[in-house]
Amino acid sequence: MYPVFRMFKALWIVRNAAPIELTETHVSQHRCWPWDIDLWMELNNGRTLTLLDLGRLPLAKRAGLMATLRAQKWGMTVAGVSARYRRRIRTFEPFEIRSRGIGWDDKFIYLEQCMVKRDGEVANHVLYRTAVTDETGIVAPARVLKAMGREMPSPPLPEWVANWIKAEATRPWPPMQDDKAI
Repeated sequence: MYPVFRMFKALWIVRNAAPIELTETHVSQHRCWPWDIDLWMELNNGRTLTLLDLGRLPLAKRAGLMATLRAQKWGMTVAGVSARYRRRIRTFEPFEIRSRGIGWDDKFIYLEQCMVKRDGEVANHVLYRTAVTDETGIVAPARVLKAMGREMPSPPLPEWVANWIKAEATRPWPPMQDDKAI
């Protein structure tokens, strides 16, 4: 089940927080609850992606993106994700989520997030390709930033992000066309 109450809480906490730029880091505090775990009594890998919403949406609010989305009647979607899991987060263990925009191109806004344990160890790191959408499809990030009152070029994308974008461009779509199982 989607953590609706936790999302309302996360947005409530930042309701009066200072605005930040999309490329600044938003930090939020969380805990792994029993309904977040798998059979090994640790944070489930799929639930990790759901809980990262608790950092991405407050980042969007503080950066002014949510207000712009509402005003323009736009939506936001995840168009791709790459995740690395390195350390376990156990039941009842506290952690923080760090969220920030990395940059954008002509279609997508790239965000990164990680969960950091109390001892400072990074448990996971996730790269998102996100898109703002309207009734006709993807809204160019330049248009989104202009609507936010922040016309500016993207910071240079790190090499690892540029490499991921290139690799994704070689990925076949639709997938598994040579597999008879589909």
